[in-house]
Amino acid sequence: MNRLMVNTLSMGIALACAMSLSACNRDASADAGVAAGQSAAQSADNGPKYAKVVSVDPVRTTVNNPKQVCHDEVVSHTAPPKDQHQIAGTAIGAVLGGVLGNQVGGGKGRTLATVAGAVGGGYAGKKIQEDRQHGTVTTTTERRCSTVDNTSSKVVGYDVRYEYNGVTRTVRMDHDPGDRVQVQEGVTAVSDAR
Repeated sequence: MNRLMVNTLSMGIALACAMSLSACNRDASADAGVAAGQSAAQSADNGPKYAKVVSVDPVRTTVNNPKQVCHDEVVSHTAPPKDQHQIAGTAIGAVLGGVLGNQVGGGKGRTLATVAGAVGGGYAGKKIQEDRQHGTVTTTTERRCSTVDNTSSKVVGYDVRYEYNGVTRTVRMDHDPGDRVQVQEGVTAVSDAR
């Protein structure tokens, strides 16, 4: 009987040890769960904060890239006549007028008529050549170029208005953040929410 008692006692001690270990594990698990919950709550508090974007307005600047525009143009040039002073017409008119004047009268009157005919004929010859003489017209094609403005609009940033904790703020960003932005409490800086 002694042996039976020793076995029963050993089994009772083993059972008691097992139950107390089980209870310890349960308490440890509960403590770990509470700690994990507190850690999750703390990390949620320390995690990223987001603000709702109210509006995004692109900031634009005008850029001018002048360019050269060329086209062909027909240009007329008038060369002056070779006999600009109408010497040939004056000389021919004077000779013809002098010959005609020489036909009129006699003696001193003939000499006077010859001189008058030469002067009148010279003037008439000059005017006739002047009316009929024109400069030589030539046309050439010339390339004309000019510089014209070539302006374009370029987005250089975005003015982002966002609301966080009932306060609306504006910040300039280099990109469109979408519908929310990440904020850092105590700091006015905003970071990308993507």
